[in-house]
Amino acid sequence: MRYKKVLIVTLMALNGALAFSQNREPVLRENVPLDSIRLSDPFILADKNTSTYYMTGTGGLLWKSKDLKKWTGPFPITRTDPASWMGPRPMIWAAELHYYKGKYYYFATFTNRDVKIDTVKGNVIERRACHVLVSDQPDGPYVPMKDPVYLPANKPTLDGTLWVDKDGKPYMVYCYEWLQNWDGTIEKIELKPDLSGSIGEGKLLFKASESPWSKERDEKGNIIPNKVTDGPWLFRTQTGKLGMLWTSWVFNVYTQGVAYSQSGALDGPWIQEKEPVTPPDYGHGMLFRTFEGKLLLSVHSHQEGKDGRTIRIPHLFEVDDTSDKIIVGKPF
Repeated sequence: MRYKKVLIVTLMALNGALAFSQNREPVLRENVPLDSIRLSDPFILADKNTSTYYMTGTGGLLWKSKDLKKWTGPFPITRTDPASWMGPRPMIWAAELHYYKGKYYYFATFTNRDVKIDTVKGNVIERRACHVLVSDQPDGPYVPMKDPVYLPANKPTLDGTLWVDKDGKPYMVYCYEWLQNWDGTIEKIELKPDLSGSIGEGKLLFKASESPWSKERDEKGNIIPNKVTDGPWLFRTQTGKLGMLWTSWVFNVYTQGVAYSQSGALDGPWIQEKEPVTPPDYGHGMLFRTFEGKLLLSVHSHQEGKDGRTIRIPHLFEVDDTSDKIIVGKPF
């Protein structure tokens, strides 16, 4: 199972990206139930300015809803620079939308498959990095800002998210992919006040191997910690406790875990929960509050179809955050 996750996500992201990277408009659908949408890494922005829910994820497209039940889409919303490191047809993974200081920001992972940056243990690593686009509207178009890169060109990074820490400064929290370091990490880097670029260098928060619940087998069949870090998402409970959702694997089962900062700030130290927080085969979660005030977890389910293809469907779960640790409840 070592390379399965990478291959699955690569194929799914490529299929989603082709809809607009080849100048073809995706087919617009209306009143689509959430469980009829196929989408990895579903992110939902509850935008009070428009009283609308906006959902994006891998593939770089957008869905809209007024009630979280019926959705309209998908809409292409990005305008990347073909002369940039991304190239003319970048793959887009794990996109997020953030409203910050009057503008909307698009955090996503972009991959240029034509550029190779490294080869490790026989794996050729493509140019992949987290980047941020900006728009005046939640449904775009999202365009590049000042800095051409946010993270080093020789490191594959993914799943960047926004967090404003106790010091009032904005940060990108992201994964440094296991394909190169062989023990995936979650790191932070400070962003400029308008999010148009990064400041300084990234700093390690924790490694995949620190997880007590993620597992895989090595070449000799021994059980070891899984090397994958995926999908960080920061939150505070109502008691002020800082937590982070993140995803890895328990053998071949996609699994959602959580860690909590002992200091209450990004620098941690981060204490991993001993058990996952969702049922098996759910992951890449994020939290948002509905317009009625209910806290929900957005994740995708991960199942293999009869034809061998992976099926990923967005799901919502109710969450209780009234204590120091979140409790994931029933499906919404």
